[in-house]
Amino acid sequence: MNKRERSVLYAVITDFIATGEPVGSRTLTRKYGFDLSPATIRNVLADLEEAGYLTQPHTSAGRAPTEAAFRLFIDALMRVRSVTDDEARRISEVVDGSTSGTSMLHEVGRMLSHISGAPAILLRARGHQRTVVKLRFIATRPNELLSVVVFSDGTVENRFIKLEEVPTDTQLERVHNLLEEVVVGKTLLAVREYFEHAVDRQMDEVLSLVELSSTLIAAAVEGADIARDVIISGHARLLDQSEYVDPERLKQLMLALEDREQLVKLLDLTLVSDQVQVFLGSESTRLVGYPLSLVAARYSWEDGEPRGAVGVVGPTRMDYPHLVPLVGATAEAMSAAMLRRRGALPANRDPQKADDS
Repeated sequence: MNKRERSVLYAVITDFIATGEPVGSRTLTRKYGFDLSPATIRNVLADLEEAGYLTQPHTSAGRAPTEAAFRLFIDALMRVRSVTDDEARRISEVVDGSTSGTSMLHEVGRMLSHISGAPAILLRARGHQRTVVKLRFIATRPNELLSVVVFSDGTVENRFIKLEEVPTDTQLERVHNLLEEVVVGKTLLAVREYFEHAVDRQMDEVLSLVELSSTLIAAAVEGADIARDVIISGHARLLDQSEYVDPERLKQLMLALEDREQLVKLLDLTLVSDQVQVFLGSESTRLVGYPLSLVAARYSWEDGEPRGAVGVVGPTRMDYPHLVPLVGATAEAMSAAMLRRRGALPANRDPQKADDS
């Protein structure tokens, strides 16, 4: 693609994002000051259409960008805008004013949806950092126990455990007495490692108790480190999107937002990168079965381990030059707030503004 074609395509996408209407050669000449004749611009538009970057809804209408054009725009052409002072201040107020992790997620979701004009989605990865307050095993039926784990962040996880032989009440009481001396202040994984190593150190009748504890804790840990919470704010903002006047398309996106398990799969992909990620409609369809576009970034602990993800969802036509730095600044502010609460950073640090590129 030569410089002229890139300039015309950039103008078409920019105008389409702003108006939602197909863009014609007269609009490009009038609004974007191309030093080209209308005939030359029409030829460039035709070439871009042939290359798969534009489509013409009607023969008499202008052109609209395809998903391939949006992908090229995001990856190579886009010039992001800086987060405004008001937006940065609002992000800081919401993130710093939240009293807990759960409160932060809900408040950030509402704030991000309001600023972006799109539904906001947040993922909390219940990871290795949560320490255990209490761990109990309750017999529920033959060959089954219920593990109840209370964590320091206030969350509680219940998990049914299948066993060939359920311990007696006396055995469980001895396990609980042993756990009282061990679990507090440790992560669930650390508790499991403690008992795995303890098996090698114990002898005689104590060994059977430690082995039983180790078996039960291993079952309780399984899957706990990959649990996810998904919070969505601003469903109703989809009704403001002209792309979803079609009831069937609106229904599809609503179904996507309700399918939390599939959304987790998509959001998990943002946890492996320290950059803002953008997934477009067909890309999301391949991954989760629904045509939605997502702009998301991870937020992390001080050691870099992902704590979760924050983003916005909507149609392909979204204001990416605004949303990419906005989501990035929000994720950075959430990471910074978590560091401050863990004593690693001073207070009153504003989210860093994204640089123009």
